[in-house]
Amino acid sequence: MLKKILFQLHWLFGITAGLVLAVMGVSGASLSYQDELLRFLNPGVMTVEVPQDARALTPDELLASLRGQLGQRRVLGLTLSSAPEDAARVSVDGAAPRGETLYADPYSGDLLGAARGLDFFRFMMQVHRWLAIGDTGKAITGASTLILVFLCLSGLYLRWPRQAGDWRAWLVLDWSRQGRGFFWGLHAVAGTWVLLLYMLAALTGLNWSYDWYRQGLFALAGETAAQHGGRRAPPPGGGQDGAAAPAIDLDPLFQAFRREVGDTYRQVNLTLPERPGQPLQITYVASGADHSRATDRLSLDIASGMPLEHERYADKSLPRRLLASLYPLHTGEYFGHPGRVLMMLASLGMPLFFVTGWQLYLDRRRSRRAAREAQRALALSVEGQPWLIGFASQNGFAERLAWQAAGQLQAAGAAVQVRSLAQLDESDLRGAERVLFVVSTFGDGEAPDSARGFARRVLGSDCELSHLQYALLGLGDRQYPHFCAFARRLEQWLKKQGARALFAPVEVDGDDGAALQTWREQLGRLVGGGSPAAQEERFDEWMLLARECLNPGSTAEPVWRLVFQVPDGQHWEAGDLVEIRPPQDALPRCYSVASLEEDGVLELLVRRQRRPDGTPGLCSGWLCELAPGARVPMRLRSNGGFRLPADDRPLLLIGNGAGLAGLRGLLRERVRRGQSRNWLIFGERSEAHDFLCRDELLAWQTAGRLARLDLAFSTDAGSKVYVQDRLRDAADVLRGWLAEGAVIYLCGSRGMASGVEAVLIELLGSAAVERLRDEGRFRRDLF
Repeated sequence: MLKKILFQLHWLFGITAGLVLAVMGVSGASLSYQDELLRFLNPGVMTVEVPQDARALTPDELLASLRGQLGQRRVLGLTLSSAPEDAARVSVDGAAPRGETLYADPYSGDLLGAARGLDFFRFMMQVHRWLAIGDTGKAITGASTLILVFLCLSGLYLRWPRQAGDWRAWLVLDWSRQGRGFFWGLHAVAGTWVLLLYMLAALTGLNWSYDWYRQGLFALAGETAAQHGGRRAPPPGGGQDGAAAPAIDLDPLFQAFRREVGDTYRQVNLTLPERPGQPLQITYVASGADHSRATDRLSLDIASGMPLEHERYADKSLPRRLLASLYPLHTGEYFGHPGRVLMMLASLGMPLFFVTGWQLYLDRRRSRRAAREAQRALALSVEGQPWLIGFASQNGFAERLAWQAAGQLQAAGAAVQVRSLAQLDESDLRGAERVLFVVSTFGDGEAPDSARGFARRVLGSDCELSHLQYALLGLGDRQYPHFCAFARRLEQWLKKQGARALFAPVEVDGDDGAALQTWREQLGRLVGGGSPAAQEERFDEWMLLARECLNPGSTAEPVWRLVFQVPDGQHWEAGDLVEIRPPQDALPRCYSVASLEEDGVLELLVRRQRRPDGTPGLCSGWLCELAPGARVPMRLRSNGGFRLPADDRPLLLIGNGAGLAGLRGLLRERVRRGQSRNWLIFGERSEAHDFLCRDELLAWQTAGRLARLDLAFSTDAGSKVYVQDRLRDAADVLRGWLAEGAVIYLCGSRGMASGVEAVLIELLGSAAVERLRDEGRFRRDLF
């Protein structure tokens, strides 16, 4: 519920304040290098040619020269730089509240005028701070800045990935995605990159938006906040109360400053007193200052030149230094040149979120409108026409979701037929009006084994389907480059045949609960039966009873036999899977069950995996370290595609490593039934250390329960021998078993599987192998 509310607020605030934030971002970026750009545009004004003798005028000499050129206008202050090529900056009274800034040659005293382009940057600052429309604009930008804080925090919560520890999930954009998926990925990934920068800009920017916020910041640092806005220039010829500004000698005061500070300064600003009795205020930036706002302040008595107060930036506490650095923090200058560049790029990127946010919003509206239109169209369709639900499943998940969808439609009063794609052809689609497709993608973009025949027969032909309305749920895994490729291929074919989508296809990464709930909600809108909340099957706590290393001394990673106590009410069949949720991650992992329900315990064979950096796999590393008595969150999953045939036909089981687990379960069931025409081809590294379940397999062979056992230990022979080599060597036996109706079960790694399939095609031909798939006589359970 919280996530749904945050999502609604996120897009509502995003599309309302997005344009203002985009304007603030672009205008702020234009100010990032204001000083550098002004210096570039104003050679001869902000910079001068240094004469050979390089003798700069004293402050009094410079003032005398300037007063002769300014006439009645009064000098308010001087800014001098330690860089010999920098012009002196002169602040004079004028119509603007802060007067006017002019530049002068520090060697000749000639007035050089004002900098070109300064008005543009002043306007950009006005746009950035109050949209150049006064107090109304200030209120708008202040509210938008608060909204930016909310967007950052809510966006972080809404996009929190399931694999939070994987930096790629946070920072890498999948460029292969299209449409809404691409815009969402761009919005989320780019937002993660700039999140901290936007939070920094917003939390510092509020200082200029709200006095209560500014006062709160200063109160935390134990200081009193000064009011915003600079002093107004006094009337010409007098101070703020009409009194004449005092005449002072700057040279001795400047020398007093240099005695106090030395020559270790980059820039010094002399603010002349406006009335008698006021001290000379000096603000300077030390040579080693962190940034241009890391200023020190010195007050000098005009009469004696004695320091009255000297406040150094370096002597301040950390909170007070941060308060003095709010502007450099806001612009990124606090972190040096890289910080300025990053903040500028982040500011320039602000329109990206406005555009992508609107794209996602409009796409969402289009999807809703299409769903409403589809629902109206359904209301006009023939009553009683059943919905056809076609599924393509590799490990049973798609089939389970298809039956869940059927239950939802039936609860709304609709008639439903559920069939595997292996049972469908063009005539079934021509005779249907409404079809739900629930299809998974296997491996690197392939159709599940049961749907390969459908893909060849149906998707390889043309079929006029302009009467057909469909909805599509695609299941995939983003770890593979061709995510939901089979579902996308099916959708493209349906569109080409003229079929119309009831709503946008829903793609699910793993078992993404949010995507599945979207699917249920869309179905609910279609049939008017509501949108039921996701009913996720519960994970039960299974207690580990024992564990045993099956390959001690092996050069390979250890394989552990884990034995679990079975909670009440749990049932499974040979070939089924178990899902495990490790405590470090919310994503369910699947393992083949290696035992039977009749055994009274559930057994797994788990090899500890290693990541590329050498660290243990998240789930396997955790499981292999558990001690008896530990409790593991698990739930059973039916795997109809890897079940045994009902009759006593021959079985050829091929696997490697921990893939023996699924084959062991099938063999145990065959032995229990008294069915002995079983042939196992098993491969590992060495016979001495990696012959998993040796005693059990040899006992079955001796008892005649295992008709044939072929072993391939890749490191024992003079040349590497794998299971596919043993299969090739037994080509005649293979053909004889297949002639008797044998079923092939393949369980293990994908690398091994590709080698086995290549040999099958070599020995039988590709057409024969595909025929085995279509007949359900070539079944795979791969990891």
